[in-house]
Amino acid sequence: MDLYMMNCELLATCSALGYLEGDTYHKEPDCLESVKDLIRYLRHEDDTRDVRRQLGAAQILQSDLLPMLTQHCQDKPLFDAVIRLMVNLTQPALLCFGSVPKEPSFRRHFLQVLAYLQAYKEAFASEKAFGVLSETLYKLLQLGWEERQEEDNLLIERILLLVRNILHVPTDLDQEKRIDDDASVHDQLLWAIHLSGLDDLLLFLASSPAEQQWSLHVLEIISLMFRDQNPEQLAGVGQGRLAQERSTDVAELEVLRQREMAEKKTRALQRGNRHSRFGGSYIVQGLKSIGERDLIFHKGLHNLRNYSSDLGKQPRRVPKRRQAARELSIQRRSALNVRLFLRDFCSEFLENCYNRLMGSVKDHLLREKAQQHDETYYMWSLAFFMAFNRAASFRPGLVSETLSVRTFHFIEQNLTNYYEMMLTDRKEAASWARRMHLALKAYQELLATVNEMDMSPDEAVRESSRIIKNNIFYVMEYRELFLALFRKFDERCQPRSFLRDLVETTHLFLKMLERFCRSRGNLVVQNKRKKRKKKKKVLDQPLASGDVPSSAGELEAMWLSLAEQLQCCAQDPELSLDSVVPFDAASEVPVEEQRAEAMVRIQDCLLAGQAPQALALLRSAREVWPEGDVFGSQDISAEEEIELLKQILGAPLPRQQGPEEQGAEEEEEEEEEEEELQAVQVSEKEFNFLDYLKRFASSAVVRAYVLLLRSYRQNSAHTNHCLVKMLHRLAHDLKMEALLFQLSLFCLFNRVLSDPAAGAYQELVTFAKYILGKFFALAAVNQKAFVELLFWKNTAVVREMAEGYGSLDGGSSSRRPPIWSPEEEAQLQELYLAHRDVEGQDVVDVILAQLKTPRTRKQVIHHLVRLGLADSVKDFQRKGTHIVLWTEDQELELQRLFEEFQDSDDVLGHIMKNITARRSRARIVDKLLALGVVAERRELYKKRRKKLAPSSLPNGEESRKDVCQEDLEEGNLPEEESDEGEEKEEDSEAGQAQGSSVLSTEALGQSLSQEGFSAPLLWLQNCLIRAADDREEDGCSQAVPLVPLTEENEEAMENEQFQQLLRKLGVRPPASGQETFWRIPAKLSPTQLRKIAASLSQPEEEGKLQSRLEPTVPEEQGPEEEHQKEYRAQALRALLLARRKKAGLESPEGEGPAGEKEQLKMAPRKRQLLDSDEEQEEDEGRSKGPESRAPEIPKKKRFQIEDEDESD
Repeated sequence: MDLYMMNCELLATCSALGYLEGDTYHKEPDCLESVKDLIRYLRHEDDTRDVRRQLGAAQILQSDLLPMLTQHCQDKPLFDAVIRLMVNLTQPALLCFGSVPKEPSFRRHFLQVLAYLQAYKEAFASEKAFGVLSETLYKLLQLGWEERQEEDNLLIERILLLVRNILHVPTDLDQEKRIDDDASVHDQLLWAIHLSGLDDLLLFLASSPAEQQWSLHVLEIISLMFRDQNPEQLAGVGQGRLAQERSTDVAELEVLRQREMAEKKTRALQRGNRHSRFGGSYIVQGLKSIGERDLIFHKGLHNLRNYSSDLGKQPRRVPKRRQAARELSIQRRSALNVRLFLRDFCSEFLENCYNRLMGSVKDHLLREKAQQHDETYYMWSLAFFMAFNRAASFRPGLVSETLSVRTFHFIEQNLTNYYEMMLTDRKEAASWARRMHLALKAYQELLATVNEMDMSPDEAVRESSRIIKNNIFYVMEYRELFLALFRKFDERCQPRSFLRDLVETTHLFLKMLERFCRSRGNLVVQNKRKKRKKKKKVLDQPLASGDVPSSAGELEAMWLSLAEQLQCCAQDPELSLDSVVPFDAASEVPVEEQRAEAMVRIQDCLLAGQAPQALALLRSAREVWPEGDVFGSQDISAEEEIELLKQILGAPLPRQQGPEEQGAEEEEEEEEEEEELQAVQVSEKEFNFLDYLKRFASSAVVRAYVLLLRSYRQNSAHTNHCLVKMLHRLAHDLKMEALLFQLSLFCLFNRVLSDPAAGAYQELVTFAKYILGKFFALAAVNQKAFVELLFWKNTAVVREMAEGYGSLDGGSSSRRPPIWSPEEEAQLQELYLAHRDVEGQDVVDVILAQLKTPRTRKQVIHHLVRLGLADSVKDFQRKGTHIVLWTEDQELELQRLFEEFQDSDDVLGHIMKNITARRSRARIVDKLLALGVVAERRELYKKRRKKLAPSSLPNGEESRKDVCQEDLEEGNLPEEESDEGEEKEEDSEAGQAQGSSVLSTEALGQSLSQEGFSAPLLWLQNCLIRAADDREEDGCSQAVPLVPLTEENEEAMENEQFQQLLRKLGVRPPASGQETFWRIPAKLSPTQLRKIAASLSQPEEEGKLQSRLEPTVPEEQGPEEEHQKEYRAQALRALLLARRKKAGLESPEGEGPAGEKEQLKMAPRKRQLLDSDEEQEEDEGRSKGPESRAPEIPKKKRFQIEDEDESD
């Protein structure tokens, strides 16, 4: 579509607005309706913004709307409509398109809209337009809050938005081509605002407490007014040129003069005596050409110094994604009258408005009353006006609102947030980097203001500065902020100006911190570190691993002396077990998993010759872990105990690694995936400035400094001073000169030393000579220093370069690995060659198991690489950690293992031990969730059980409780019962999983029934049967909550033994913080649910139900009572038949046709009977009646059945 071919309806609407004759605008009768139609068209424009582009091409705003605004401002409806249309037309292009489009066609539309906006801005640069806006705004602000209508508030907001939109339009530098001290379009706009008096209205809105609702709009307009200004230069306007500025200009002119003279001298030397065609050709010895011969140079000798192999080559094109970020913020010097007006505005704003306006805006931001990213205007205003106050006449009281620790915290929080978002949101990284730059500038200005307060003659101001610095230097986040910004600096997103401000801010922070430490003597700061809690493999053992007897002869000789002591101790009835605890109660390892550690402790006692302690530990461990008879059976004899201790003495039990091996394996453990809990541990420590400075001694920080140092000619003298000072701190104060031995830095030093204007960079020249001198002194001793120039170095390499290679390994560190003897190297080579081609095993694990001298995995791998048997350490990465795909067989194996171990305390641990394809915990958990086997990760957490105290149980129930607990932990069945269960199951795998729990659930159910929980057990059984019916009917399953509606059921759900029964049945406990009730998991099929319900059936209950089916004949019985009695008997009969059929206890074939019909007829009544949970208080009296009385139909049917079961 041609841009100048307007839509016919749009053209007709624009023609109906009016016409301009000379300087007078004549509006048409339908002018107001036409303006409203244009607003409606803009509301329904497409993604290309066609209506906006057509109106911009037709110059509707310049030729119609602006004359209409200035000449017909008395027509209030038309004035309001024109303001609405202008606000819509002038809204930013980024707001119209969302972001800068990447598609070429949309990008062209974006640039067109931007060009029209710049034309609008130029048209608005007149006193008439802003005079009308200022006069209208003044009249509206004259009205009190009780007189001001909603339309008046809307008009105020639209006028402020229109001014904001016009000021927001970016400057077209290529089209304007303005120089400093010349009036640009933006300057003309500011001057029009000043002449119209709108600046005074903005100051009134900023200072008036009654107009706080416009504070964000006012702050945004003010920040756009000053966006191209430099606060330091603006503060010195009208005061004459300062001596410092004059000296700076003289130094710059001197640098330019020296360079010009050097170029003239070079050109003079290049003029030869002969014609250039007779310059001759030369052979450069020692410099090879493309082949093997020496280079032939065809130019004059005066050009040889500038020779490079890259001459004439096409420069390599840098991809767009790797190009350095461009500078977007440009500062320029406006016309003098504009700068004087802006200086007076800043002074008045600081005097009367700054503290109140910034406090109001901060309140809006904290209460989230502002729009997204409005805090950027707050941070820009903070940096600009605090810098102006510091440069003009420093008065801390004028900026007291933003001069506090809370402001530091607010800026640091936003800076950290922008930093994290820049790393995560890569598509919008440039936008987050710009916001981060604004926050950094605000942080820099806060530090500069606090530093200025230190030099104040007022003691109270200096004390306030000391308090602020004490709080800032104490908190660790403020100190670590600069390190994080340097390490993650990315020149593709962050421009050089950000790096310059970061270097200058770091320099100021270090200078303030160093001065503060010197004045205090000692400084205590906060320290935070993440405490990692890992599983302990083996408990601390009293015997070192090197003292364990290895030969069988030594163990046999030791046993002879131990056997006599054990014979005496075994017959001693006074051997006490109270003081011997075989497990560590404070350990994070569950008690169930400490059996191996208890076995090691028993062996340690035997090796140490402590026979009574070993026997006491064995008996105590037998009481804690009776399952499996690992420590002997309960009725073990004394001779069998002694024989068991002999086996423990000679068993090859896993020992704890020594401290040297543990320290060497720390790095290896970090590479493996494992469960660990990180908790931030806060402490205090004495601050050491040099230790803090060592944190900057890294290649990432030095690389950033060298990157900025490359543009030393464009940098200011202060920036170059900050760069050299930081590098000098690293090289001289920390004695790490080798950290700067890098070839790219040396090339930069060569440029500086050969610069004709090197005298202007005397500090940089001196530092370059110092570093080069240190390097050549080191190169005389260490010839490898020339090779080290090619690489960036860390502190360890720097120390090795200075002290000699291998000096770190030769230190007195306890982590130094032992030396490999020739015999050990031969054994290592033999084992590796024998097992490297064997599939299905880890060759390093095999070598570790067969080595005579204990080594760590990392030591073995590195020595294999050192011997040349392997190419890289990466060849020995653990298999299975990178496997992502699961085969069908592996999924079936995982489901089978889960069903096998789902009743154990550590389901995930058992699966990882038994699974064929080794995988990490995270991948197994993710796969179980994807298969739908578990609903949430909580189901895979380890379960901790409390051992029931024998004293809390009655004498008659103590043995039964032990049996139940033993069954709950072990979950084994006799072979006959499990075989019968497998025959009745339709699914063999489900039968294996469920058959092992029948005995334990029956034992627990009997125990609970005898304790008075018969009714809750019946309620639980009904819920399981009802869930099975629903899943069969619906065809889908979901977790069903168990909601106890009676006090009796609630007490049962809180009972610890009842909860053990629920866990044994597979019922899922509530998730912490998310759920309240226990739930029947969705993974259980209807067959499994009925099997579980059948295991809860009691023999006495069936007898009671059968006895209830026999009719009772009372003496007098009315027809209504007979009907109720018959209804209840039928319901009970249906309940019994349903239980027998669904639990598999009674075959349905035994029922006749009449029985089947009766069952089908009573199914709805049975469902109604079981589903009713309504609680009626009047039914309680009926359930307490005598047994001879005929039962009536209860309203709460299920509750009545449960109560009468107990009363019968």
